[in-house]
Amino acid sequence: MIEKHIILEDIDPVMFYGANNVHLQMLKSLYPKLRINGRGDVLRLLGDEEEMCAIEENIEKMRRHLLKYNNISEEDILDIVKGQKTKADSVKGVIVYSISGKPIKSRSQNQQTLVDAFEKDDMLFAVGPAGTGKTYLSIALAVKALKEKQVKRIILSRPAVEAGEKLGFLPGDMKDKIDPYLQPLYDALEDMIPAVKLQDMMEKHIIQIAPLAFMRGRTLNDAVVILDEAQNTTTAQIKMFLTRMGWNTKMIVTGDLTQIDLPKNTRSGLGEAIKILDGVEGISMIRMDDKDIVRHKLVTKIVKAFDKYKNNESINED
Repeated sequence: MIEKHIILEDIDPVMFYGANNVHLQMLKSLYPKLRINGRGDVLRLLGDEEEMCAIEENIEKMRRHLLKYNNISEEDILDIVKGQKTKADSVKGVIVYSISGKPIKSRSQNQQTLVDAFEKDDMLFAVGPAGTGKTYLSIALAVKALKEKQVKRIILSRPAVEAGEKLGFLPGDMKDKIDPYLQPLYDALEDMIPAVKLQDMMEKHIIQIAPLAFMRGRTLNDAVVILDEAQNTTTAQIKMFLTRMGWNTKMIVTGDLTQIDLPKNTRSGLGEAIKILDGVEGISMIRMDDKDIVRHKLVTKIVKAFDKYKNNESINED
């Protein structure tokens, strides 16, 4: 009789054990010659050596399944123990899975272009109207790279331009003041990484969310770095950001040039960067439009209506 302890790394133990420890009870019934107890992220196994080897291999497969799909069912456990593929393994084109187990994948041609460009180039510009999935898809690609250990961290940033005059009037310390402007980034992460794990990653600075001003002076290595709402940067700011790029780093810059909140007569750094860098080898430009909108169908109609109004205004001015 032997005893082993297995650490459930990189996953939420509660999801591994299942509601009311149903997965743990299932393992006990599948391996009757072993005594199996779980506490926190440690599984304690005691019993037959041959059965111990079999369960060790399958526990690792269950851990990897949960890490990849953010979900595991009793049916999945049975498939793993039987040496069969799970249903999730047959789904194609998935970037990552949401915490509910929903596959996150490209849903339009330009979104797929973004996914392909991420594999090919180290710097991407994804520009288009609201609802085209620029930020969400970029964060999904970053989470995938982190899970597969291609990078060591994710760094997400946004300019807090609209906060300018109001920031001092908001309650709390600097983090409390800035967090509302970074909330869309938190929302996307919370959809893809279990809350306990996300909190741990943020405390260890594996995932960092910070306003653009905090990027100055840094060199960013072994990371996926995303600058969101880049239309609200000045030319100097976006140049500062892009030159933070270090070794084994991918950068994604997203923005919507129709929603610029900069003061009048201030040029958007995003617009300038696209003109300057378009055609540079190693940099991809992905231009999205209303056909890529994946939110409520009314969002497409709203974008089209505003574009039509803007075009009519331009004609009347001429």
